[in-house]
Amino acid sequence: MPKKYQRFETAIIHEGYDEKEVLGSLVPPLFQSSTFVFDSAEQGEQRFSGETDGYTYSRLRNPTVAILEERIAAIENGEKGLAFGSGMAAISAVLFSLTKANDHIISSVALYGNTFGLLKLMEEKYNIAHETCSMKSTEEIRSLIRKETACIFVETPVNPTMQLIDLKMVADVAKEFDIPVVIDNTFCSPYLQRPLDLGCDIVVHSATKYIGGHGDVVAGLAAGKAELIERIRKTTFKDIGGIISPFDAWLLLRGLKTLPVRMDRHCENAEQIFKRLKEHPKVANAYYPGDADAPDYEIFKKQMKSGGGMIAFEVVGTKKDAQKFLNAVKVIKLAVSLGDIDSLIQHPATMTHKIVPEKERLEMGITDTMIRLSIGLEAWEDLWEDLEQALEVI
Repeated sequence: MPKKYQRFETAIIHEGYDEKEVLGSLVPPLFQSSTFVFDSAEQGEQRFSGETDGYTYSRLRNPTVAILEERIAAIENGEKGLAFGSGMAAISAVLFSLTKANDHIISSVALYGNTFGLLKLMEEKYNIAHETCSMKSTEEIRSLIRKETACIFVETPVNPTMQLIDLKMVADVAKEFDIPVVIDNTFCSPYLQRPLDLGCDIVVHSATKYIGGHGDVVAGLAAGKAELIERIRKTTFKDIGGIISPFDAWLLLRGLKTLPVRMDRHCENAEQIFKRLKEHPKVANAYYPGDADAPDYEIFKKQMKSGGGMIAFEVVGTKKDAQKFLNAVKVIKLAVSLGDIDSLIQHPATMTHKIVPEKERLEMGITDTMIRLSIGLEAWEDLWEDLEQALEVI
């Protein structure tokens, strides 16, 4: 369906919903129904056969969810969208839809721990091989492509190392071989980065993070080319059933409305915190996409609007020192997840990436002293005072 609103900040509030169609309700209604009544047996047959539009059963399609799906497609500049019960439900549905036994996947070197686990599972159970790639050059990517390569899966910024990958470069190489490119855009949200505009085919989100934004919903989203999204809808989405509930879709629609203003504050706070971490004597290294001194800064300028709300840094010392530091924070909450209005901090090596074997984890750049920090919407001065006092325990 064509977009009605061209500017992002307006589309994210209004796209996919016309209040005149639902009794003038300003807020999209919550259709908390598992099934839908047909006017006749013939109408039921027509809807199940696809001859006519309409709702049959909420695992397949729901009116509240449909508004969310249309909105994520619009703000990602995709043709169609799909909503899922979690980010991993979105990723697994997409990857299972694009692959079959004996296929091959190329992925970025560092990945979210459970994405890494999913790729291992696919290899062990279905002989779907995967190889990792730094994606620093077209030659490296081409060297890994086989006739069995079914897709390329990329995180950028990479979780948690903040490395960046040139999405247009990856997409250009993939197009030479007619291979779809799937991007996990969770760290940026559609406000900071639009992978589909750069030539990628499907974008996925853990909508639990910035899109929901308030730490009260677990959900996933995908958007992209209509042909690919409809293939997912008719296969792994329908048959595996990792769907979103209507209420969670309603919460995401509410969260989306404030995404631009929230992201601006996340970014402003993160910039203030990063420059202070970078100069602190007890911080060995600090990583942030908007760092002008970082080797990936030219990529950042090409494809991101701002640096985002995520920072990684390594403290001076050992794993025990990192844990002492984490135990000392007070304002910032020691918890996994990210993108909330609350600032969150965690230890990837023993938490989100615990599933990754040590050798591979270190190759990803995830050391025992690395900390991942999700900057929230608090006063940045309070966040810095909290980090500064916690660093003193090392």
